[in-house]
Amino acid sequence: MSASRTERLLNLLLALLNTKVGLSRAVLREKVYHGSAENDVAFGRMFERDKVDLKQFGFDIETLTDPGFGGDDPASTRYRIGKDSNVLPDVNLTPAECTVLLLAAQLWERAALGTAAANAVRKLQAAGGFADVDLPAGVQPRIKPAGQAFDDVVAAMHARHAVRFGYLAGSTGREETREVEPWGLGSRFGQWYLVGLDRGRAAKRIFRLSRMTTAVTAVPGSVFETPAGFNAREELDSLNELPLQRAVLEVDAGRLLALRKRAVAGGTGTPSAETSNRDRIVVEFRDPEQLAEELASYGPHVQVTEPAELRAAVVRRLKGAAEFNGQPPIPVQFPEAGRAPRSRKRTSEDQLARMLQLVPFLVHHQGLHIQQVADHFGVTRKALIDDLKILICSGLPEGYPDDLLDIQWENDHVYITEHLDLNRPVRFSEDEAAALLTGLAMLGDLPALAGMAGDESGNALESVTIKLTGAAGQAGRLAGAVAGQSVAPEQSKAFGTITQAIRDGRQLRLRYLSPQRDEVTERDVDPLRLFSLDNTWYFEAYCHSKTGLRNFRLDRVESLGPNGRPVAVAAPAGEDFPARLFTPSDDDVQVVLELTRQGAGLADDYYAERTAPLPGGGLLAEVRFGNADWLPMFVSQHGGAVRIIDPEELRHAAHEWLEAALAPYGGHSASDTATG
Repeated sequence: MSASRTERLLNLLLALLNTKVGLSRAVLREKVYHGSAENDVAFGRMFERDKVDLKQFGFDIETLTDPGFGGDDPASTRYRIGKDSNVLPDVNLTPAECTVLLLAAQLWERAALGTAAANAVRKLQAAGGFADVDLPAGVQPRIKPAGQAFDDVVAAMHARHAVRFGYLAGSTGREETREVEPWGLGSRFGQWYLVGLDRGRAAKRIFRLSRMTTAVTAVPGSVFETPAGFNAREELDSLNELPLQRAVLEVDAGRLLALRKRAVAGGTGTPSAETSNRDRIVVEFRDPEQLAEELASYGPHVQVTEPAELRAAVVRRLKGAAEFNGQPPIPVQFPEAGRAPRSRKRTSEDQLARMLQLVPFLVHHQGLHIQQVADHFGVTRKALIDDLKILICSGLPEGYPDDLLDIQWENDHVYITEHLDLNRPVRFSEDEAAALLTGLAMLGDLPALAGMAGDESGNALESVTIKLTGAAGQAGRLAGAVAGQSVAPEQSKAFGTITQAIRDGRQLRLRYLSPQRDEVTERDVDPLRLFSLDNTWYFEAYCHSKTGLRNFRLDRVESLGPNGRPVAVAAPAGEDFPARLFTPSDDDVQVVLELTRQGAGLADDYYAERTAPLPGGGLLAEVRFGNADWLPMFVSQHGGAVRIIDPEELRHAAHEWLEAALAPYGGHSASDTATG
């Protein structure tokens, strides 16, 4: 990160904000750039780049000319920024509106727009119109990260760049390379879709992200404009749900209880005609790729008889996993510091964006301890002090003491006495507006289910959406390009029972289906909190039969109710988000995984303790697993996106599992289109 570049951008901004008549290039070069450019040509290029950078922050630079003194002559042209051109409008929110807004922002915490959502909330807090509120007890909704493809497409939409990717066409089953102008993203039927212009076909097309077979890359030098009035939600409303189909499966006797429970009447438990130790069952499905992911995870315990499309999808996943897992292992080497950051390198623009939030925040929160400020912005104490040191050296071109930002942090408490008109946060960027407005649209009935009064939650959701839409202005463009489904749980009765038990501090008794263990168990639990990935909800609880923390999926709970006893383990107050799907213990197995670029998001999903980047965007990840027997299922499910490097015996176990799974289809050399 270049401190000099950050300081130059900040000084240029302050100079242009604090002039009424404008400043010429000659004045800017002398007073702001201080000879950093060797000649006029170099200065011109540097100035033009800086103007583009400031425009990305929402600052419109006015160009003033005087017809009496040369007209368009660059020497007489002056520049300035209107004081109100970039300011976030006043947004005063009620406590109920703040609660709903925090729920919406929290959705993105581990997804592509997480940073944008956090920045947007900080801007509202910096403006002073955001009340300190507590979120509903024990409720943490999240959008399931849709993988690297989602992040890459969002970045391309924001930059208006076309993208290129490999795609498995549903109509033909062939893999093809597509070049697309990404207009919008949306979630339907549990899947994320891209809507855009397919340049190869010169027509609008809809692509499912899970069918992308390669990394998404930006097309160099390509720029596009989204059609006026485009709305991703309206486009995806025309997407018909896939027709209902039936799959005929051969299942090992006594195995896969969860799958058997979904068998249709008359299609369960019939002895297989081919082998005596298997049953033939029939299950209904709509999406062959989605069912194939599940069936591939069952490995040799299930074989698809028909339809051919589903059979081919399972074989393709198993072959991809077998080929990747069978490659020679690579050296395992992690950085000494532990987990390597996966985020992009911090830039001067990142630092300036934080400073533009920091100054108004300090104006409205005088005297905070320096560590509180650092924690609020998610940086270290040292990084915050580096920011403050740059700020106190920045100011107006003349450089007199009264022309500088005045910030003190003696005794570790931060005060600001001169803000040079940076006392208001800048307006929302497109991705910040999209994160909040899309998140609000996805909440659905969740605020009421989470404990807010019905009328209060509905009114607050509507009113805060109206306020933020007005405040976003033109930046709301991207919000129309991202459309998600409601995260409200389908199991509303169980959700209500659990939230009430959390608030009252009461135990629950439940019957729970565990697919990994193929059994239904009864347990007494102390419920701690609810959390979601999309509209799939889990609750974390202390399980008395296992004497430890466990996570339970609501759609696998067969019955649930109070057992009349108070909890023995209190719900954690104010514990850091996010809740984990996997709770570590001393008995866990340490496993080193290799992840492709498409599978790199699994490092976050499974809370990798150490990571190391690999060429091509992949990762080495060290992950703790509580049940090593489940790892072959994990590898086969992800179809070539992940493999085991260490321990060696687990790598061999996965190899044997995959070979056994492929054997009924003709072995490792089975054709992807085999129909048996």
